[in-house]
Amino acid sequence: MLKRWTAVLTGAAAVALSATASYAQSTTVPGEQVGLAAGAPLPEGLYAVDTFTYRRTDQPNSADTSVNVPFLLWSTPFTPLGGRIEALVAQPTVFAFTRNGAGQGNKDISINVGTLLAGIWAFDLGGNFGVSLLGGVHLNDLDAGRGSLFTGAFAPNPRVPGGLSPVGTPVLPIFSSNTYRFGVAGSYTGDGWDITANLTANIYDSPGRFGGPVGAVIGPIRLSDALNLDLTATKTFGNFEIGAVGYGTYNFDISQFSAAVNNRGRFALGGLVGYDFKVFKVQAYVARDVVTGAQYTNALGRTRDNYSTDGWIRFIIPLYTPPAVSPVAAPLMRKG
Repeated sequence: MLKRWTAVLTGAAAVALSATASYAQSTTVPGEQVGLAAGAPLPEGLYAVDTFTYRRTDQPNSADTSVNVPFLLWSTPFTPLGGRIEALVAQPTVFAFTRNGAGQGNKDISINVGTLLAGIWAFDLGGNFGVSLLGGVHLNDLDAGRGSLFTGAFAPNPRVPGGLSPVGTPVLPIFSSNTYRFGVAGSYTGDGWDITANLTANIYDSPGRFGGPVGAVIGPIRLSDALNLDLTATKTFGNFEIGAVGYGTYNFDISQFSAAVNNRGRFALGGLVGYDFKVFKVQAYVARDVVTGAQYTNALGRTRDNYSTDGWIRFIIPLYTPPAVSPVAAPLMRKG
């Protein structure tokens, strides 16, 4: 029985290490915002959006990873200085799924990302152009999943209750700090086009730390600030939408002590299709890395670039929009 659990936990540790390598990047997932005209202010109302991505790398037997990002956005009636105020709350979740062969430990895991609270100030510049500013924080210190994985396969650790060793811990070191998120987006939405560039910065308290006895074992973690760029160029034909997307991330600190060690980032290109069912809209897109800083060593000991392929699906549901105001009838003028 002990050997069986040791094998399972060791498999889980392998998943953890693969997930860490796969997401050695910003908390905001590159590509999460393509297909959204983020620079244009939304009509007043309440909107629900869910974006799901599944990612596979070229590295054999590494874990597949996915992220689900559901959020609610309230486009308020407030327009100070002509810019609409929008409030956003999101609760992302990260998943990892093993691809281990027969006879190897297998374990799927899910990790809660800190709740995102953000505000957006969006301006209609006229001529179908818009620009928006975003500021927010992922509350990783408050409610992010720690992703701590332990195994008894190695020598007991006297500093951890139960004597287990923290192999593959933490799964996602970026959760050792709140993520301070800032963004600026510009959109053109005329003639059925959505041409949008969205720049997002993720800033961390570095070094980050996890609390409790687990954090004491792990110690301080050096985190890299990151910059994401999401690009969209789609055209709507009736209810259909089709076009091209591109996205990537840039890590500023890739030194040997950084959680993003030797991984400057990645950039992917792909295509998007969508359909508007009127009560809700669906988008799907697929992208493949054209540049990557991630690497792996194959069975022959050769180093290879670890390119990724991403598949995405998104649902956009307007939950509430205020009724249109009826025009006031002009009084009839009568001659006496």
